Amino acid sequence: MEITKRGIVVGATVFMVSAVAIAGASIHLKGQAFFKDSPKEIVDEVWQIIDRNYVDATFNQVDWQAVRNEYLSRSYSSKEEAYNAIREMLKKLEDPYTRFMDPREFQNMQIDTQGELTGVGIQLTQDKETKKLVVISPIENTPAFRAGIQAKDIIIKIDGKSTEGMDSNEAVSLIRGPVGTQVTLTILRGNQELVFTLKRERIEIHPVRFSYRQTPAGKIGYIRLIQFSSNAAKEMRQALEELEKQKVDGYVLDLRSNPGGLLYASIEIARMWLQEGTIVSTVNRKGEMERQIANRQALTDKPLVVLVDGGSASASEILSGALQDNKRAILVGAKTFGKGLVQSVRGLGDGSGLAVTIAKYLTPSGRDINKNGIQPDVELKLSEQQIEALRNDTTKLGTLEDPQYAKALEILKQEIAARQGTRADLVPNKENKEKLTKPKSPR
Repeated sequence: MEITKRGIVVGATVFMVSAVAIAGASIHLKGQAFFKDSPKEIVDEVWQIIDRNYVDATFNQVDWQAVRNEYLSRSYSSKEEAYNAIREMLKKLEDPYTRFMDPREFQNMQIDTQGELTGVGIQLTQDKETKKLVVISPIENTPAFRAGIQAKDIIIKIDGKSTEGMDSNEAVSLIRGPVGTQVTLTILRGNQELVFTLKRERIEIHPVRFSYRQTPAGKIGYIRLIQFSSNAAKEMRQALEELEKQKVDGYVLDLRSNPGGLLYASIEIARMWLQEGTIVSTVNRKGEMERQIANRQALTDKPLVVLVDGGSASASEILSGALQDNKRAILVGAKTFGKGLVQSVRGLGDGSGLAVTIAKYLTPSGRDINKNGIQPDVELKLSEQQIEALRNDTTKLGTLEDPQYAKALEILKQEIAARQGTRADLVPNKENKEKLTKPKSPR
């Protein structure tokens, strides 16, 4: 299967609002009339894609050839029957990230990729072991975020209907709906049951926000990246170029509650910070590794602190892991989500789509992040009260009233002082003439 790099997603989830690019080279253009006459063909197409590309060569200890025989021996009178059979077939893999999307769901995913989002702002996954529907993260400034839904909340009811035994696709269908209508979610957080009534919205998301700050630590560029969408790299480049023009001394990159998105966006962004070194490697079922490296075109070498938390997932973990392993940045905050799988998203012949787990990714040092997450260099967890205060007033994010940001400034102050001290040694004058012959290596 040919996959364009922009068609690969990491830690793909069932997105209420998402950033996923479709692999144009992978779309099969068999006529819709063909599938109308023979819906069995789409069942076989899905089976073959899994057979060729699924990350686990044992197919979860399932006899995949026997599965094909079973499902192709059936008769299907409609596409809907075929779709149900495909979902049933994929459940045997016990992989919530490998999933089938009917044409409406697939179209919604493509719309989401363009940055025009509809829904309540939840990114949702199904826990592989418990089968519970778990919130990866609410998107900032969406109905779910404003209401107080948090990463790792468990959705137990949708409009009063129990989610017990419900798959992710069904949950997405129930939560989605026309703009302006309401949906009620019952959440389990620890032992506490909470009810949220949310109004669906259409949201235009710009993934990058940035500002220049004059602080006690020096001139700081603050960049908040909320998701790795198709335009994230472009906006990150614009932010860095603008801040470099303002001659900042250092940066805070905020990846908190960033649930991920496009693999290639994370690689492009990593290259803006890294002059050299490995960014990420992927391992497929044959053990083959594709290694992505920096291309010596970094936009800055200024000191960098990265903020992470339990809502930083997939592509966020690729970027933060690359910066940490290459000693390019200091990570501050809480352990990340732990999502280290790679999906490709394919369009099928009748307008439906399939997301397939094709690989896992490793950080430059070989760490497998899936289920483990990334431990920050400086751990600073926020209390429930602090989280609530920042959620209720997002203008406090990235200010001294934000404890993790305040810690980042404290660290940056030391890093900038050390860097400026090094540069002072390089200024030619009588006092430091000898030092010029053996300059200190900048961090």
